Amino acid sequence: MPEAALGAGVWQPRFSHPCVKAAMSQRAGGVSRAPYDSLNLAVHVGDDPAAVAENRARFARACGLQPVRLEQVHGADVVTLQGLPDDTPRADGSATAVAGIGCEVQVADCLPVLIAHRGGRAVAAAHAGWRGLAAGVVEAALQRCCELAGAPVADMEAWLGPCIGPARFEVGAEVLQAFARSSTAAATPGFVARAGAPGKWLADLPALARERLAAAGVLHVLGNDGGDDWCTVQQASRFFSFRRERVTGRLSAVVGLSG
Repeated sequence: MPEAALGAGVWQPRFSHPCVKAAMSQRAGGVSRAPYDSLNLAVHVGDDPAAVAENRARFARACGLQPVRLEQVHGADVVTLQGLPDDTPRADGSATAVAGIGCEVQVADCLPVLIAHRGGRAVAAAHAGWRGLAAGVVEAALQRCCELAGAPVADMEAWLGPCIGPARFEVGAEVLQAFARSSTAAATPGFVARAGAPGKWLADLPALARERLAAAGVLHVLGNDGGDDWCTVQQASRFFSFRRERVTGRLSAVVGLSG
């Protein structure tokens, strides 16, 4: 897991440059009541708006940024944040080179991917469920970060947050086919046939993301290695999971630049 605690329920992914600030929430440390207990950071899941506002204020204080949430649609669109937007951007990724702005993605089984220029010029975040990952949201966020930094992909690094783990993510043929169509490799990595369940596979989101980052030229990827400690379904006390609970809160991952 991330190396240091920023506050109750908020952890700090490490990046190379000291001006890159990042945070990953867990479910403890907030004020929301069940089934959103307790640090739910999403406004759209049915939680008490006042509780969400307090939770978001706590998260912002812990990470030292102004997180910009997105209206996520499981696509591959990435927005550039030049400041705090008037409306909620409809996208599954964001990037910025402006200090103090936090690129935020929310998850409850999907994979959060944080990207930073190793020299601290720009950052990006991507919401990578299987649809967005297959559609290229990670590559789109990476490209936008490179453009803002004026630097090549080799100068970027990435961190993968918690998500549904490879022992729990059962999928059908449509998911396998989505990655087979979008993969340049002869074989599709990240899938294992489910024993005793014809037409079902176990999918490894972190492995799929690492494969795509490597294919794009990213040499430094830390965080989720597919182990049980990172699985949102298995770690009920630490993470929200839509697949486990259906009605639940959302975790947030955020990355930005200090002033």
